[in-house]
Amino acid sequence: MSRTRALRARTAALCLAPLLAATGCGSMPAAGTPTSGAPPTTAPARAFPAQVLAISIDALNPRALTKLGRDSVPHLWRLLDEGAGTLNARSELEMTLTLPNHTGMVTGRRITASKGGHGVTWNDDRPGTTVQAAAGHPVSSVFTVVHEAGGTTALFSTKTKFSLFDRSWPGGLDRSLIKEEQDAALVKAARADLVQRDRAFTFLHLGIADQTGHASGFMSPAYLRAVETADALVGRMLAAIDDHPDLSDVVVVLTADHGGSGESHSDPTKLANYRVPFVVWGPGVDHGDLYAMNATYADPGTSRPGLTGPQPIRNGDLANLALDLLGLGPVPGSRFDVRQRLDVTAD
Repeated sequence: MSRTRALRARTAALCLAPLLAATGCGSMPAAGTPTSGAPPTTAPARAFPAQVLAISIDALNPRALTKLGRDSVPHLWRLLDEGAGTLNARSELEMTLTLPNHTGMVTGRRITASKGGHGVTWNDDRPGTTVQAAAGHPVSSVFTVVHEAGGTTALFSTKTKFSLFDRSWPGGLDRSLIKEEQDAALVKAARADLVQRDRAFTFLHLGIADQTGHASGFMSPAYLRAVETADALVGRMLAAIDDHPDLSDVVVVLTADHGGSGESHSDPTKLANYRVPFVVWGPGVDHGDLYAMNATYADPGTSRPGLTGPQPIRNGDLANLALDLLGLGPVPGSRFDVRQRLDVTAD
């Protein structure tokens, strides 16, 4: 049985338990409607088959992982060696910039608004903007789908431009914490939240590699040291999972918004910019290459496929994969992995 099918079966079993009404599974009466003469009660939080921790390492060029090796970045290689992954996934097609790609990760949409995309084409902090205004129509996200299903969510980021998400989905984010260029402090807060809160979905953004790449050059010695720092920070999150039995159901999905080489990552036609990692790790996830596990996806080699025909794994697959792991349907209006067929098991 595949990981996602197993999670759905577990969710169904929870909802068929004898204490159905107490667990909050199944249909519930409308709020404020008494049942059997009892006073109205607040429905308890929904039980999910997993917790999902999404991690984006801004500007993580997969070449950095192969160049540094397991000794220098052991935690990222642990995810690859124990989980299902690839170092040959793709960013958004239209742009290899931070905010457009992260918006794609949480909405499952392409960028171009006229083609059904999310419309976020800027890459700075613009107070007052929303994804909905950029798209010209309502846009849902992984945050709103989880929240509407009874789960809680959190966003931790090192860039103020991510305030766009809180403005766009204020009812979908239970916690949004931004610490500009303070990766270590952010991870400390995210780690504490992971341990103390039973959240269905947490998104963690680390910006140190991107910050250093812009200052000193992508794939420079300073950039590679920054990737080592990011690896150590990921290690702190993994240590929390290892040390706390309550976190034994956490599944990690790690990717990047873009790569980078030389002075920039803005040209979306360059392999160094559009190639990103995509790794899934956790209970029920088999070790293996994601392309070998998914015949419906096509390893693009060094090419940059368009959005028709056989598709590579993209960072935009994150939203609907996360929802599938949680036993939920896809983000309304999304495009990437909308049928939730991205499998993380070898069978």
